[in-house]
Amino acid sequence: MSIFNAGPPSPVDGRGIVTLVEAGTFCLSDQLGDIHPGTAQGLFYRDARLLSRWELRLDGHAPEHLSVMMAEAFRARFVTRKPPNHGVADATVLVLRRRMIGEGMRETITVHNLGDEDTAMTVTLAADSDFADLFAVKDGRVHSGGCELAADQSTLRLSDRANSGRGLVITATEDPVAQPGSLSWHIVVPRRSQWRTVVLCQPIVGHHPVAVNLDDDSNDNPSNKIRQWRATATSLTASGVGLNAILQRTESDLGALRMDDPNNGTAYVAAGAPWFMALFGRDSLLTSWMALVLDSALALGTLRQLAKLQGTQHNPLTEEEPGRIMHEMRHGPGGDAVLGGTVYYGTADATPLFVMLLAECLQWGVDRSAIAELLPAADAALAWIDEFGDADGDGFVEYRRKTDRGLANQGWKDSWDAISFTDGRLADPPLALCEVQGYVYAARQGRADLAEAFGDTALAQRLRAQARDLKQRFDQAFWMPSENRYALALDGTKQQVDTATSNAGHCLWTGIVEDERAEALIAGLGGADLDSGFGLRTLSSTARRYNPMGYHTGSVWPHDTAIVVAGLLRYRHIPGALELAERLSVGILEAIAEFDARPPELFCGFPRPEFHSPIPYPTSCSPQAWSSAAPLLLMRSFLGLAPDVPNRTLTVAPRLPARAGRIRLADLRLGTAVVTIEAHGETITVQGLPEDWRLIQG
Repeated sequence: MSIFNAGPPSPVDGRGIVTLVEAGTFCLSDQLGDIHPGTAQGLFYRDARLLSRWELRLDGHAPEHLSVMMAEAFRARFVTRKPPNHGVADATVLVLRRRMIGEGMRETITVHNLGDEDTAMTVTLAADSDFADLFAVKDGRVHSGGCELAADQSTLRLSDRANSGRGLVITATEDPVAQPGSLSWHIVVPRRSQWRTVVLCQPIVGHHPVAVNLDDDSNDNPSNKIRQWRATATSLTASGVGLNAILQRTESDLGALRMDDPNNGTAYVAAGAPWFMALFGRDSLLTSWMALVLDSALALGTLRQLAKLQGTQHNPLTEEEPGRIMHEMRHGPGGDAVLGGTVYYGTADATPLFVMLLAECLQWGVDRSAIAELLPAADAALAWIDEFGDADGDGFVEYRRKTDRGLANQGWKDSWDAISFTDGRLADPPLALCEVQGYVYAARQGRADLAEAFGDTALAQRLRAQARDLKQRFDQAFWMPSENRYALALDGTKQQVDTATSNAGHCLWTGIVEDERAEALIAGLGGADLDSGFGLRTLSSTARRYNPMGYHTGSVWPHDTAIVVAGLLRYRHIPGALELAERLSVGILEAIAEFDARPPELFCGFPRPEFHSPIPYPTSCSPQAWSSAAPLLLMRSFLGLAPDVPNRTLTVAPRLPARAGRIRLADLRLGTAVVTIEAHGETITVQGLPEDWRLIQG
């Protein structure tokens, strides 16, 4: 997923971790709410750790865990108790920690005395930081001693010894005793009463304090921000068992992963917590595509951000090239050392995905003037595809990293061992992935649609001809008659990489697959070697490198399965497509339900008959943007929902699985039209469609 992981991230630690996320801030703690030194836990802001220790003690002892409650992705309530005194059976002191993160962190600590006597105790909050870069924390390369601690009356001040201008100011109510590294309160809580303090953590960046808007009456409070977003986003509900909880979690998590650009007020989506709270080309584009049914403004904001960062020069260290869409951006103190700069461009697929999403935005009613502003970026992207993406001129987009610091694999499966032959040999670059050719095909078709919409028929005809030619040449070069499937890739000698993977399902999604190939391809995707019963494996169990616990070598990724389901439903006229789409979607939704309705980044690909519940992947990100958005793509695909705002048509072709029950989309915005859709099985009703629109039912 990133240049600095080249495989799975390191585990946070072995205990249950509570993850809070809001835009560029995230917090990892244990189930008490504590952050422990020597782990990868912490409060992170703009890719740097501001708290590496945050421990609450009552008379010197840790409280006992009772429960954790999370109403939103950015806030939690930790319910604990003070252990009962020796010889006493029941505890009488309840301790609640209410935490909210945003541009900083606010924590309200409440001590409830449920007993019949007044109780005295010392409440201590220990704090420390190493101001470590996110890369160093993730890789376990943190060295202690990076923090200067100071206390002033009731305030703690933490400063980065490296003089980076980073710091943290911690203030609290109820007159604590401040010492370097701790705040303490000596309290007496009357019987049947309570005591409370509010602790505020304010980041310092570039020697300047960051405005912290976590008060309940602040318009920029995360709760108010997500409330305002929900007022403009589509309301999604479902009657199917567990599905409504999944959709509500999706909405909440995507809202928390939204990041605002203060320069133009647009929002874009970060890739996911804990390690990818930043703009990622591929992840943000695919997430935005999936979330169009929820909020098309998120896609426009993502496109604008990526266009601002589009490559303009040649830089081997960052792999920047003119027209190329970036892979990831970082703000932490170590970003330059790892990425070669704050932005790294080593991805083969983000550039065509950019053009695909722009074309789709027009269909969903994004303002024409905003689309027109981004057309030069789309054309620069297509120019990169033709020149730099296809460096050897064979008509296919390949990748080879520019230096030994870059990502060896630059498709969505970007770990070092992701692209191999069936016998286990790693494929040598330059590599042309099958799904990337599909993205290029769809990008040319999409740019042709845009050209027609803006009156440039000559460009549209040229791009459609290029797309038809690519489709034919792709079939000739990638189809393996003996295996009845497409090759995963072409290697540096143009040899077909013969491994069976989920990648070919992305080709269905883009439409590059010829109908006469689709039935065999669908049958292969539905085999027990790829279908785990809880979703599609990344790699066939017949391959030498298959490992159900491997990051890209046999695990299941919800977004991957959702894209393949969308592809199957695009080819619903082909025998077996509908049946496999329903089987895969039911399996993945049942798996998501097992993860408390929050889709993880990935989980292990063990066969369902072997384990009746999905086995977690220990370092999986959660929430993770394209996994969170995957249920939206599943729902849109089974509704057959395809708006065409310029031509004022709405196409629907519902084929909802019985498990989905009745689905309702309220206040779906399509340009100036606002419609409500209700569907069950193969029946659908649409309300609010303007009279001059046409409803097409398939």
